Amino acid sequence: MTKRTYHSETRDSQAAQTRSRILEAAMKLFKTEGFDRVTINKLAQAADVSMPTIYALFKSKRGVLQSLIDDALPQEQFADLVEESMSEKSPKKRLSLCAKLARQMYDAERELMDIMRSASVVSSELKELEQEREARRYERQGEYVEQMKNDLALPLSKARDIIWALSGRDLYRLFVIERGWTSDEYEEWLAEMLIKALLEATPAR
Repeated sequence: MTKRTYHSETRDSQAAQTRSRILEAAMKLFKTEGFDRVTINKLAQAADVSMPTIYALFKSKRGVLQSLIDDALPQEQFADLVEESMSEKSPKKRLSLCAKLARQMYDAERELMDIMRSASVVSSELKELEQEREARRYERQGEYVEQMKNDLALPLSKARDIIWALSGRDLYRLFVIERGWTSDEYEEWLAEMLIKALLEATPAR
């Protein structure tokens, strides 16, 4: 039993190293050549693995990019921030934590943003991936906003739309990458905007 466990752990370690090597090669190729110009064959050569190995681990080139995105912010770090924000009772502090989560996600994804943006333009498959991610983000935020419904200064449906729009990747890219804001400035601005829009807005008459 011990021997089997040892061999299993060795295989798992080797698989993890192979996966990491493929993702590292993919990041370099996607950045230098563009997502659309990188083939599975080219990626296999760069990572020194076989094409079937890439297909077995990621299914497709889209799967490779999806894994790069998913791995950008460690799941444990993401889960801790979500748990902290969900357990926070103060609506203002909760929205500040939402801004913190968005900042940390996009800081982690920063190197991938141009890749994702250009890929979604040339690939309908990647455009669908982006739409799926945004739909999940919208649904995930639904429960978050629902718990603050008694504190909201506007209807729940509008509050969901606003928090989804303001905490989106595009505003981070425009402010931080295009206009040179620091991540701290972006997080502070986003927190202030969410608090004003959701908690302090004057209800329409």
